[in-house]
Amino acid sequence: MVRHFGVFKFKPGVDGEQIEQCFRAMKDMVGKIEGLLDMEYGEYNSTEGLNEDFTHGFVMTFDTLESRDAYLPHPVHETVKEFVVPKLERVIVFDINVPQV
Repeated sequence: MVRHFGVFKFKPGVDGEQIEQCFRAMKDMVGKIEGLLDMEYGEYNSTEGLNEDFTHGFVMTFDTLESRDAYLPHPVHETVKEFVVPKLERVIVFDINVPQV
């Protein structure tokens, strides 16, 4: 399994409804892209204060590395990126393999 996770810092002026629309568009990819099993998202809520101004995060679960690799250039993903990326000031994405126990 592969976890594809990231954090977003939205541009000034992007409101809560626009942020929710971004994440709904991302969540809607589940079922449209083979091997994308799940997507979760939320607002930063820790008192630790290590978010470096990133306000929201997401985690996607893919069944295999190959599915993740096919997702990256997938037309559905490209369409969602066209909607989401212009609203972002910064983004970090990181992937890890999660061994099956």
